[in-house]
Amino acid sequence: MILSKTILITGCSSGIGYSTAITLKNRGHNVIATARKQCDVERLKKEGLTSILLNLADSNSIQDAVKQAIELTDGKIDALFNNGAFGQAGAVEDLSRDTLRFQFETNLFGTHELTNLLLPLMRNQGHGRIIYNSSVLGLVAMPYRGAYNASKFALEGLADTLRQELYGIPIYVSLIEPGPILSDFRKNSYLLFQQNIDYKNSIHKAAYDKMVARLQKKDAAVAFTLPAEAVVAKVIHALESNRPKIRYYVTFPTYLFAILKYLLPTTWLDLLIRKV
Repeated sequence: MILSKTILITGCSSGIGYSTAITLKNRGHNVIATARKQCDVERLKKEGLTSILLNLADSNSIQDAVKQAIELTDGKIDALFNNGAFGQAGAVEDLSRDTLRFQFETNLFGTHELTNLLLPLMRNQGHGRIIYNSSVLGLVAMPYRGAYNASKFALEGLADTLRQELYGIPIYVSLIEPGPILSDFRKNSYLLFQQNIDYKNSIHKAAYDKMVARLQKKDAAVAFTLPAEAVVAKVIHALESNRPKIRYYVTFPTYLFAILKYLLPTTWLDLLIRKV
């Protein structure tokens, strides 16, 4: 028998967040599905989900969402799934300070603020689960993904630190590290690339031409791509298990690079990643 829990999930408009919200609701959990656009919030409500507006790049939006969540749950929130994120493509030397800051506002700063606002509730009730959706790019860095790489490396550092600081308290911190997953991630990344990178005048134009072709593919762009449900299965374990894992790898590339990172000299790993 599954013990029903109340979980707040960020980034539920599509992909991993949406699939997780629907699946957990069907398993009997009380789900608060958040999205950063009001039209997505209304759509989620029509599908039977409890949904509220939450834009991780806006501190006021985060604080308003937490107030609403507390009112909806009488202050009882058992778990948080920090899923909301996006990927800014582009070479490091083509990233402006503002572009890099915006990547961190959502992927790190907003996630951090939301987590800190919900932690006192979990401390007071004596239990909680904090689940971060990281990435294989939080383990290894790949070219032309510098902003996203950096945000996920930083997220992993915060999560690992928080886990140690919560030792002895039944608030468990888990990291999920997916590789390629079918979602709107590439489509959204391409739109941001067009907006924020002057790729036609970049020294990296030749590499960008190849990258754009991959970002525009409608189906899986690389081998070993899995559906969002592969991540959902890990979220279920992190939420429901009496012994949640610290890290959950998803897709073959994540398992492979996690091992190779510790086995290969850095120059060899760099060579392999460039070929990939």
